[in-house]
Amino acid sequence: MTLLHLAVLTPFLFAILVPFLYKFVKQIHTGWFVLFIPLSLFIYFLTYLPITSSGGTVMESFRWVPSLGINFDIFIDGWSLLFALLITGIGTLVILYSIFYLSDKKERLNHFYVYMLMFMGAMLGLTTSDNLIVLYVFWELTSVSSSLLISYWYTKEKSIYGAQKSMYITVFGGLSMLGGFSLLYVMGGTFSIQALIENSDIILGHSLLLPAMILVLLGAFTKSAQFPFHIWLPDAMEAPTPVSAYLHSATMVKAGIYLVARFTPVFGGSQYWFWIISIVGIITMIWGSVSAVRQKDLKGLLAFSTVSQLGMIMSMIGAGSAAFYYMYGDNALYTTAILAAVFHLLNHATFKGALFMMAGIVDHETGTRDIRKLGGLMTIMPVSATIAFIGLAAMAGLPPFNGFLSKELFFTAMVNVTDYSMWNADTFGMLLPVIAWIASIFTLLYSAIIFFRTFTGEFKPERLPNKHVHEAPVGMLISPVVLIIAVLALSFFPNIVGYTMIEPAMQSILNGVLSDGERFHVDIYHWHGFNLELMMTLGVIVIGILLYMTMKKWSQFGIYQKENDIFNAVYDKGYDGLITGSQKITRVQMTGRLRDYFIYMCLFIVGLIFYTMFKFDGFSFHLENISPVEPYMWIVIGLLTASVVLLLFVKNRLTAIILTGVAGYVVAFMFVVFRAQDLALTQLLIETVSVVLFMLVFYHLPNLTKDVEKPVMKILKIIVAASVGVMITLVSLSAYSTGNIIGFESISQYYVDYSKILAGGYNIVNVILVDFRGLDTMLEILVLGIASLGVYSIIKLKIKEGEDV
Repeated sequence: MTLLHLAVLTPFLFAILVPFLYKFVKQIHTGWFVLFIPLSLFIYFLTYLPITSSGGTVMESFRWVPSLGINFDIFIDGWSLLFALLITGIGTLVILYSIFYLSDKKERLNHFYVYMLMFMGAMLGLTTSDNLIVLYVFWELTSVSSSLLISYWYTKEKSIYGAQKSMYITVFGGLSMLGGFSLLYVMGGTFSIQALIENSDIILGHSLLLPAMILVLLGAFTKSAQFPFHIWLPDAMEAPTPVSAYLHSATMVKAGIYLVARFTPVFGGSQYWFWIISIVGIITMIWGSVSAVRQKDLKGLLAFSTVSQLGMIMSMIGAGSAAFYYMYGDNALYTTAILAAVFHLLNHATFKGALFMMAGIVDHETGTRDIRKLGGLMTIMPVSATIAFIGLAAMAGLPPFNGFLSKELFFTAMVNVTDYSMWNADTFGMLLPVIAWIASIFTLLYSAIIFFRTFTGEFKPERLPNKHVHEAPVGMLISPVVLIIAVLALSFFPNIVGYTMIEPAMQSILNGVLSDGERFHVDIYHWHGFNLELMMTLGVIVIGILLYMTMKKWSQFGIYQKENDIFNAVYDKGYDGLITGSQKITRVQMTGRLRDYFIYMCLFIVGLIFYTMFKFDGFSFHLENISPVEPYMWIVIGLLTASVVLLLFVKNRLTAIILTGVAGYVVAFMFVVFRAQDLALTQLLIETVSVVLFMLVFYHLPNLTKDVEKPVMKILKIIVAASVGVMITLVSLSAYSTGNIIGFESISQYYVDYSKILAGGYNIVNVILVDFRGLDTMLEILVLGIASLGVYSIIKLKIKEGEDV
C-alpha cells in the first residue's frame, strides 16, 4: 500500500482515535486535534499540482480481490485532484468553523468528528478511485456518513426525517448505479474506469448502452439532487451548519457532478447522454431557483439555491459532452461548456461555503433563521454583512465577481447549443438558453431577498427576545472570510487557477477530444464586448430588480406562500404507501406459526428447483449402474419410514420425541453401513443430546392436539410434502445419472486426491469443513457468536416490570 492509499484512508484511521481523544483530553476542543488531518492532506495533495498541470497522471494500485478484477486503484488526474483539494481545503475551514460553532460542553463532539472524518474519507476515496466497485463502496459510505451527520441532533424529529429521506433516495440511486457498473463490466470486461474510457467505442455500440447509462445517471442524479430527486437536499439543512457548509459546497452534492464528468469520455458520444443531462440539469436549475424564492428560512433558501446551481453545472457538462461527437477539430463551440462547468464548480464551492457559514453565524447570534424576523443586521454584524454581500453578488452573477465570469461562460455555452449541427440541437436546443436566462433572474431575486431581508431595514430586537445580538467571535469569522478572499481572488485574477486546476480538469473530462499533444488554453477575462451574453446579464439585473421591488404585490399569490416542495408530498405518500403495503404483506406472511413459514420456504425452493431443472433439461434417469439394495437394508428403510409415518398419529410429545430419535439413530446406522464412521459418531452424539434436551423441556407441556383445519389447508400440506419428496428424489437420481452416465467426474475424488496436498490433513471431512469450506464455516461461527452475544445481552439486561423487550 502506497502513501497515496494511506492519504485516502487517513481520515478513517484517525476517526478511530477521536473517541479516545474526546474522553481523555477534555481540556481542549476535539476539533483542534482533527483540524490537522484535512490541513495536512490539503498540503500533501498540493504536491501533485505540478504533475497534473503538465498533463501527467498518477496511478497507484493495491491488489484487493484480483480474481474478480477488484483492486484498490487510486488515480490522480486534474479532475480528481481538483476535488481532493476542495474536499481537504474546505474541510479544513469547516473543521475550524465548527470548533467555534459547536460547544465542547453541550455537544457530542466525539460523534460529530468521527462522522465528519468518515465523510471526508469517503469523498476522497470516491473521487480518486479508478475501480468501479471500490468507487461504489465509497459512494455508499458517503450516504451513510452524511445521514449520520444530518441526524446528529437526533432528538429533533426533522433531523431524523431529513436523514432518512437522504438515505432512502441516495441509496436507491447507489444501488441503481451498481447495476449500471455491472452492465459496464459486461460491456467492457473491466472495472477500471480508465480502461472503459479506452474501450468507449465498444460501449457506445453495445446494445446495453442505454440501460447502463440510465442506471449510472440515476446514481449521479440522486446524489447531486437533480430533479425530481432534489427533495432530500433542503431537508438535509437540519444538520449543524458546519455540515451544511461542507455538504453543499465541496462534498456530497458534488459527487454526482464528479461522476457524470468522469463518465463523459465513456458515454459522451451518445445523443442520449447529451439530452438527458442537459434537460435534467436545466429543469433542476429553474425548479431550484423558483423554489428558493418561496423559502422563509435562510438555510432553506441556500439549500434550494444549491439545487439550482447544481442543475446549472450539470447542464453545462451535458452541453459540453457534444465535443465527443465532433472530435479533433475546432472544439471551442463545445468545450466552452466544460470550461464553464469546471470554473463554476470551483466558484460555487467558495461562495456557497461562505454563505452557509454566514447563515450559521446569523442563526448562532440571533437564535433564528426566519427572514421574517430578521432585518437591520448590517450595522450590528458588519463583517457578516460584508461576507453575505460578496457571496450573494457572486452567486447572482453580478460583475465583477467570479460568479459573473462563470455565468457569462454558462450563457455562452447555452447559446452555443443552438449552433450544434447534430441531434436536432439547433431546434430543440433553443429552449436551453431561454430557460437558463429565466432561472438566472430568479437566482438574482433570491440572492437579493437573502441580503436585503437579513441585513437592511430596521432592526427590531423585540422579535429576538432571547438573544443579545452582536457580531460573531473572530474564530467563527475566519473560515468564511478566507472563502470570501478566495472569491475576490478568483474574481480579479481568474487565471491564477487556469493553468494549475481548470486546464487539467478539462483535459480529464474531455479525455480523447484533442489530438495527442494538444492542450486546452484557458484565458478568462471580464470584458467580451457588447454581445448577446452581456445583454442577457443586463436583462437579468433589470428584471430581477423589478421583481424584488414589486415583491409586496406578487408575494400575496398562493404559490409564494407554499414553502414545501410539491414533490415532498409525492415522497411522503409513496413512503407511507410502501409502509402500508409492507405491513399488509407482512401480516399475510408472518402468521406466528412455524409451519406456515416452512410451507413458504418449501414452495419457493421446490418452484425454483423445478423451474431450473426444466429450463436447462436437468432431469436424467439412467440407473443401469445402481448398486443393489441388500435385504437387511430394506428392513432399516422400513424402520425409518415407520418412525416418520407414526409421527403423524401420536398425541404424546414424549412419544413424538422418541420416534424422532429413532429416525435419527437409524440414519446414524446407515452412515455406519456406508463406512462414514465420523458422520455416524457425530449423528449419534447430536441425536442423543437433542432427545435428552427435548424430553427435559417438553415433559411439562400438554399433549399434542389436532387443529381444526379447513380441507384446503390439508390438501395444500399434502401437496407441499409430496412435491418436496418428489423433488429430492428426482434431483438425487438426476445427479447420480448425470455423474455416472454423461461422464461428469465426481467431486469426491478431488477431495481424496488433494486433502493432504492442499490442506495437510488426512481426515477428508474435517479438511472440507475447515479448509475447502473455510469461509462457510467461519460465517457459521460468526452467526453462533452473534447469537451467543444476544443471549448474553438478554440475560444481563435488567428489565423493569411491564417493560417491553
